[in-house]
Amino acid sequence: MSRLEPFYNQLDALDQAGRKRALILPPGKDFSSNDYLGLARSPYLREIAHAALDNGMAHGAGGSRLLGGNHPEHEALEAFAAIHYGADATLFFSSGYAANLALFSTLPQTGDLVLYDELIHASSHDGMKLGRAETQSFRHNDLNHLTDRIAAYRQARGSGTIWIAVESLYSMDGDQAPLAELSDIASANDAVLVIDEAHSVGVFGKGGIGLSSALGRQDNIIVLRTCGKALGVEGGLITMPHVLRDFFINRARAFIFSTAPSPLTAHLVHKAIEYIAQYPELQTRLHDHVGVAEQLLGSLCPASRSGSQIFPVIFGDDKAAVQIAASLQKAGFDVRAIRPPTVPSGTARLRLSLTLNVSRGDIAALADALTDAQNLEHAA
Repeated sequence: MSRLEPFYNQLDALDQAGRKRALILPPGKDFSSNDYLGLARSPYLREIAHAALDNGMAHGAGGSRLLGGNHPEHEALEAFAAIHYGADATLFFSSGYAANLALFSTLPQTGDLVLYDELIHASSHDGMKLGRAETQSFRHNDLNHLTDRIAAYRQARGSGTIWIAVESLYSMDGDQAPLAELSDIASANDAVLVIDEAHSVGVFGKGGIGLSSALGRQDNIIVLRTCGKALGVEGGLITMPHVLRDFFINRARAFIFSTAPSPLTAHLVHKAIEYIAQYPELQTRLHDHVGVAEQLLGSLCPASRSGSQIFPVIFGDDKAAVQIAASLQKAGFDVRAIRPPTVPSGTARLRLSLTLNVSRGDIAALADALTDAQNLEHAA
């Protein structure tokens, strides 16, 4: 047997199930990216990058932050982000994935319990697998199930710290977490609330702070904000108490042993955060798009009436989702099929993402094309 045969067999099984993935270039109007405010290709950030390079800014860090890779731009970003996001301290990572990996593999200790929403990001799962704490899921946005889990842990004489991990805006369903209630539960149970703001930073909250802005500064809340979605750059920022930042620097392997993000990247993230705060009309324009989409797509994806920029159209069947996505791509729309294990089995879907890279007319055209594609699928 060829040593490669097991890999061929597994890929063939994925293909037969309609779950094989492949890299493709964007085939049309952007309804799949997370570039919500259209900053990834913005002339503003391009000019900032050119000016920085012309003035001699390094485009590579040259090492980890602890071994020569620390740069004034990293520290300037972290100092600014702490003030802007109303936190004690901030640490910058190369990606949101790296930040979640570091967070859950480093902070929860032996004897602690991590309670996580069942729909939380894969990067959080991977961090928990590397961590020391016990982990349990609770049903999506089910506060009663969460409090039952806490009570059971305490009744079993669990005395460690409880970490409650959620997303503020869920990436595949577009719905929001009940952050105020979660904060109350965390405070009442001496727990730490970890909020992943990946899909809400830049889009919600004054100055693009995110949905957690209403909670204010609390020493039992840690927030991750990614920089590669609405901010249009890349990286991840964790805001937290000073002592936890120091603990990351001394114990987080994903931080210690990783080459630092480019100083240019840190500079661009800094400028992107400032730009979003300076121009609130970016948020206004995106939310206008959301209103249009709710009118035109509401009957196709009724679960999306959350006011967010993410519209899931659930088909259930993997192959049906792939076929309709392919049909829309041929019609000039960049729409992708999302299948298990990214989403639960039986919930394959199109994840329609609204950005400022499209117009109202584009949204209307997509709604018509999607209706036609669904009618053809039902007729077949």
